[in-house]
Amino acid sequence: MRKDADALPLGPSRLNRWQVSKGRVDMVRAQPAPRPLAVKDRGREIVFDLNRTAIIVVDMQNDFCHPDGWLAGIGVDVSPARAPINPLQRLLPGLRSAQVPVIWLNWGNRADKANLPPSTLHVYKPTGRETGIGDPLPNGANVLEKGSWAAAVVDELEIAETDISVDKFRMSGFQDTELDSVLRNLGIATLLFAGVNVDQCVLCTLQDAGFLGYDCILVEDCSATTSPQFCMDATLYNIRQCFGFVCSSDDIVAGLSRADA
Repeated sequence: MRKDADALPLGPSRLNRWQVSKGRVDMVRAQPAPRPLAVKDRGREIVFDLNRTAIIVVDMQNDFCHPDGWLAGIGVDVSPARAPINPLQRLLPGLRSAQVPVIWLNWGNRADKANLPPSTLHVYKPTGRETGIGDPLPNGANVLEKGSWAAAVVDELEIAETDISVDKFRMSGFQDTELDSVLRNLGIATLLFAGVNVDQCVLCTLQDAGFLGYDCILVEDCSATTSPQFCMDATLYNIRQCFGFVCSSDDIVAGLSRADA
């Protein structure tokens, strides 16, 4: 097939773009050879294609993970929520080098809370007197408000220029957001999941991803919860039983190292 020297790429990702010029539109997408990476889930090998994989990092933000954030301010021990920071610091640079999209999925509500129904607000303000979504913190930030310190990713985790940020407003990141459109435009089939709380926002998003047809893998050591241990245990059980697989960041990092060798 002839090449058009004047053609320019048009599209959101390397796997989903046309080549266009004044005289020609080439809609054939690139189909690079698969780049398989294998991880283990309780001894069973799970293989996925790096070319069609993204990682979703859920709610690693100040209100959930910082000692001066919302949860800590209402008496929650946030040290478990900080446990994923170090493994994510190790994992994310390797994924970026492998051209795996990093997607930050953060709770970032509107200042007017116009899209939040009473049922969502009640979870965090059951008597109407607690410090809930959108209420001011002692440091002046409003709880989980888009653009505020409260909704920002913790300083220990770098957001690269190539990363993608998506705001969510429910425990599932697919509800009323552009997340699904972003993933489909990127040509993604497999999703790695990380972040907090694993039994709440991470699990709800992972479940919806499975319902939408994505392959789902939880990166266990990059996920955590401030809930009791039995919540983590139940989450791992349910993911393996119904929604996908579980692996460690060590397996991914080792596989990336082998791919680079």
